[in-house]
Amino acid sequence: RLHTPPEQLFWLGTHPNELTWKPRVAIVGSRKVTGYGRQATQQLAGELARRGVVIVSGLALGVDSIAHQAAIDAGGLTIAVLPNGLDQIYPPSHLSLARQIVETGGCLISEYAAGAEAFPSNFIARNRLVSGLADVLLITEAARNSGTMHTAGFALEQGKSVMAVPGNINSPMSEGCNNLIKS
Repeated sequence: RLHTPPEQLFWLGTHPNELTWKPRVAIVGSRKVTGYGRQATQQLAGELARRGVVIVSGLALGVDSIAHQAAIDAGGLTIAVLPNGLDQIYPPSHLSLARQIVETGGCLISEYAAGAEAFPSNFIARNRLVSGLADVLLITEAARNSGTMHTAGFALEQGKSVMAVPGNINSPMSEGCNNLIKS
Protein backbone atom coordinates (compact mmCIF):
# COMPACT_ATOMS: atom_id res chain seq x y z
CA ARG A 1 0.00 0.00 0.00
CA LEU A 2 3.01 2.31 -0.04
CA HIS A 3 3.21 4.91 -2.79
CA THR A 4 6.99 4.57 -2.64
CA PRO A 5 7.78 1.03 -1.51
CA PRO A 6 11.33 0.24 -0.45
CA GLU A 7 13.49 -1.53 -3.01
CA GLN A 8 14.69 -3.89 -0.30
CA LEU A 9 14.38 -4.48 3.43
CA PHE A 10 17.06 -5.55 5.86
CA TRP A 11 16.31 -7.02 9.27
CA LEU A 12 17.91 -8.37 12.44
CA GLY A 13 16.12 -10.79 14.72
CA THR A 14 12.99 -12.72 13.90
CA HIS A 15 12.12 -12.74 10.21
CA PRO A 16 9.45 -10.07 9.65
CA ASN A 17 7.17 -12.58 7.90
CA GLU A 18 6.84 -14.42 11.22
CA LEU A 19 5.56 -11.24 12.87
CA THR A 20 3.37 -9.76 10.15
CA TRP A 21 0.72 -12.47 10.30
CA LYS A 22 -0.12 -11.28 13.84
CA PRO A 23 -2.17 -8.14 14.54
CA ARG A 24 0.09 -5.06 14.55
CA VAL A 25 -0.36 -1.58 15.97
CA ALA A 26 2.09 1.22 15.27
CA ILE A 27 2.48 3.49 18.29
CA VAL A 28 4.20 6.82 17.73
CA GLY A 29 4.32 10.26 19.24
CA SER A 30 6.38 13.00 20.75
CA ARG A 31 10.09 12.76 21.46
CA LYS A 32 9.56 15.20 24.34
CA VAL A 33 6.91 13.12 26.04
CA THR A 34 5.09 14.38 29.15
CA GLY A 35 4.25 12.23 32.17
CA TYR A 36 0.73 11.81 30.79
CA GLY A 37 2.05 10.70 27.38
CA ARG A 38 4.46 8.26 29.04
CA GLN A 39 1.70 6.73 31.16
CA ALA A 40 -0.74 6.45 28.24
CA THR A 41 1.92 4.87 26.02
CA GLN A 42 3.03 2.37 28.65
CA GLN A 43 -0.53 1.37 29.46
CA LEU A 44 -1.77 0.99 25.89
CA ALA A 45 1.37 -0.65 24.46
CA GLY A 46 1.65 -3.01 27.41
CA GLU A 47 -2.00 -4.08 27.27
CA LEU A 48 -1.91 -4.58 23.50
CA ALA A 49 1.31 -6.61 23.74
CA ARG A 50 -0.15 -8.81 26.51
CA ARG A 51 -3.02 -9.60 24.13
CA GLY A 52 -0.67 -10.73 21.37
CA VAL A 53 -0.54 -7.53 19.33
CA VAL A 54 2.89 -6.72 17.84
CA ILE A 55 3.93 -3.13 18.57
CA VAL A 56 5.61 -1.28 15.67
CA SER A 57 7.52 1.95 16.16
CA GLY A 58 10.64 3.86 15.14
CA LEU A 59 13.07 3.38 18.08
CA ALA A 60 13.14 7.18 18.51
CA LEU A 61 13.36 9.02 21.80
CA GLY A 62 10.12 9.48 23.71
CA VAL A 63 6.93 7.65 22.78
CA ASP A 64 8.62 5.23 20.36
CA SER A 65 11.10 3.83 22.87
CA ILE A 66 8.47 3.77 25.62
CA ALA A 67 6.17 1.70 23.38
CA HIS A 68 8.95 -0.76 22.50
CA GLN A 69 9.95 -1.15 26.16
CA ALA A 70 6.35 -1.57 27.33
CA ALA A 71 5.84 -4.36 24.77
CA ILE A 72 8.98 -6.13 25.97
CA ASP A 73 8.05 -5.68 29.64
CA ALA A 74 4.62 -7.18 28.91
CA GLY A 75 6.22 -10.25 27.32
CA GLY A 76 5.15 -9.18 23.84
CA LEU A 77 6.83 -8.60 20.51
CA THR A 78 7.91 -5.39 18.86
CA ILE A 79 9.29 -4.23 15.52
CA ALA A 80 11.61 -1.21 15.35
CA VAL A 81 12.08 0.58 12.02
CA LEU A 82 15.40 2.42 11.75
CA PRO A 83 16.26 5.49 9.65
CA ASN A 84 19.73 4.15 8.81
CA GLY A 85 21.64 0.91 8.26
CA LEU A 86 21.28 -1.82 10.88
CA ASP A 87 25.00 -1.82 11.63
CA GLN A 88 24.51 1.27 13.79
CA ILE A 89 21.61 1.98 16.12
CA TYR A 90 20.03 5.42 16.03
CA PRO A 91 19.85 7.01 18.46
CA PRO A 92 22.98 5.39 19.95
CA SER A 93 21.46 5.64 23.43
CA HIS A 94 18.96 2.94 22.37
CA LEU A 95 21.52 0.24 21.63
CA SER A 96 20.48 -1.73 24.72
CA LEU A 97 16.79 -1.44 23.78
CA ALA A 98 17.56 -2.60 20.24
CA ARG A 99 19.34 -5.65 21.65
CA GLN A 100 16.37 -6.41 23.91
CA ILE A 101 14.00 -6.21 20.95
CA VAL A 102 16.02 -8.82 19.04
CA GLU A 103 16.65 -11.02 22.10
CA THR A 104 12.95 -11.18 22.98
CA GLY A 105 11.78 -12.30 19.54
CA GLY A 106 11.16 -8.98 17.81
CA CYS A 107 13.10 -7.47 14.96
CA LEU A 108 14.84 -4.39 13.67
CA ILE A 109 14.00 -3.36 10.10
CA SER A 110 15.53 -0.84 7.72
CA GLU A 111 15.35 -0.06 4.03
CA TYR A 112 18.94 1.19 4.22
CA ALA A 113 21.99 -1.01 3.71
CA ALA A 114 24.78 -1.26 6.26
CA GLY A 115 26.79 1.93 6.45
CA ALA A 116 23.88 4.22 5.58
CA GLU A 117 23.66 7.19 7.93
CA ALA A 118 20.53 8.71 9.45
CA PHE A 119 19.94 11.75 7.22
CA PRO A 120 17.00 14.08 8.05
CA SER A 121 14.98 12.85 5.06
CA ASN A 122 15.34 9.25 6.26
CA PHE A 123 13.22 9.94 9.33
CA ILE A 124 10.15 10.86 7.28
CA ALA A 125 10.78 7.94 4.92
CA ARG A 126 11.01 5.64 7.97
CA ASN A 127 7.60 6.85 9.15
CA ARG A 128 5.90 5.52 6.01
CA LEU A 129 7.31 2.05 6.82
CA VAL A 130 6.21 2.27 10.46
CA SER A 131 2.62 2.87 9.36
CA GLY A 132 2.95 0.46 6.43
CA LEU A 133 3.90 -2.44 8.68
CA ALA A 134 0.93 -1.92 10.99
CA ASP A 135 -2.78 -2.58 10.74
CA VAL A 136 -3.60 0.67 12.54
CA LEU A 137 -1.75 3.70 13.88
CA LEU A 138 -2.08 4.90 17.47
CA ILE A 139 -0.69 8.30 18.46
CA THR A 140 -0.40 8.69 22.21
CA GLU A 141 0.91 12.26 22.36
CA ALA A 142 1.98 14.71 19.66
CA ALA A 143 2.35 18.40 19.04
CA ARG A 144 0.69 20.01 16.02
CA ASN A 145 3.73 20.24 13.73
CA SER A 146 5.62 17.09 14.59
CA GLY A 147 7.03 14.19 12.61
CA THR A 148 4.20 12.16 14.06
CA MET A 149 1.80 14.05 11.83
CA HIS A 150 3.77 12.76 8.81
CA THR A 151 3.16 9.23 10.06
CA ALA A 152 -0.56 9.96 10.40
CA GLY A 153 -0.62 11.27 6.83
CA PHE A 154 1.11 8.14 5.54
CA ALA A 155 -1.31 5.91 7.45
CA LEU A 156 -4.30 7.73 5.96
CA GLU A 157 -2.80 7.45 2.44
CA GLN A 158 -2.38 3.72 3.08
CA GLY A 159 -6.02 3.35 4.11
CA LYS A 160 -5.17 2.65 7.74
CA SER A 161 -7.20 3.71 10.75
CA VAL A 162 -5.55 6.47 12.76
CA MET A 163 -6.34 6.65 16.46
CA ALA A 164 -5.20 9.30 18.92
CA VAL A 165 -5.24 9.59 22.69
CA PRO A 166 -6.96 12.82 23.73
CA GLY A 167 -4.87 15.18 25.81
CA ASN A 168 -5.13 18.30 27.87
CA ILE A 169 -6.80 20.98 25.75
CA ASN A 170 -4.30 23.56 27.01
CA SER A 171 -1.16 21.55 26.32
CA PRO A 172 0.81 22.16 23.11
CA MET A 173 2.03 18.56 23.42
CA SER A 174 -1.54 17.32 22.90
CA GLU A 175 -2.48 19.68 20.09
CA GLY A 176 -1.65 17.18 17.33
CA CYS A 177 -3.70 14.37 18.88
CA ASN A 178 -6.61 16.66 19.69
CA ASN A 179 -6.65 18.05 16.13
CA LEU A 180 -6.62 14.52 14.69
CA ILE A 181 -9.58 13.58 16.85
CA LYS A 182 -11.39 16.76 15.84
CA SER A 183 -10.87 16.04 12.14
